Amino acid sequence: MYVKDKHFDMTTTKKIEWVLRIAVAGEFLGHSVFALQGKKQWVEWFSNFGVTNTDLATQLLFVVGLVDLTVALVVLLRPVRIVLLWAVFWGFWTALLRPIVGEPIWDFVERSANWGAPLALLLLLGWPKKWRDWLR
Repeated sequence: MYVKDKHFDMTTTKKIEWVLRIAVAGEFLGHSVFALQGKKQWVEWFSNFGVTNTDLATQLLFVVGLVDLTVALVVLLRPVRIVLLWAVFWGFWTALLRPIVGEPIWDFVERSANWGAPLALLLLLGWPKKWRDWLR
């Protein structure tokens, strides 16, 4: 057990793990649905990075939606550390993207859980010591 406190037992740790798994899966499922639907605001954000063709931006966003859906399913069904690391990175990036495209910094702050929850789950499962442990 990762948490070594007399107030935490295996049951409590498993409950915390499941809360985090559901939270991360919910976040990525929600984002995937918006991306798969081609959320107009998100399609427009691509122009900030040189993608001015709306059709291409919509296609790229669709791919992002598929990746987000995959992350949601993996985390919910059997969390893999490398997928959680990606979720931390992607959650941080998409939160940071808001002020980059002109929204207030508070939109980034509000989304701290987007990267904090997968990081907490990754730490709860244990930081890998070897490369192959990232795949478990």
